[in-house]
Amino acid sequence: MSEQPAPADTARQQLEPAAAVAVRAYAAKTRANADQFAAVLEDIATNGLPSVEDCTPWEELREAHLARLTAQRPAVA
Repeated sequence: MSEQPAPADTARQQLEPAAAVAVRAYAAKTRANADQFAAVLEDIATNGLPSVEDCTPWEELREAHLARLTAQRPAVA
């Protein structure tokens, strides 16, 4: 995305109020996720990588994530 302003002759389509609220909520969630990720990277840069014993194997993380996705998905008849 460009940081340049849109040309003056280009009309912009305004969002419906509910859509604007949804876009702002998505932006806030994305910003929060990016801030959390940046904090983790800064911690690694400052303190180094955690020991293997302190880490969760990726297989456990994958299974937990798949379980969350399954719980969110409505049952199919």
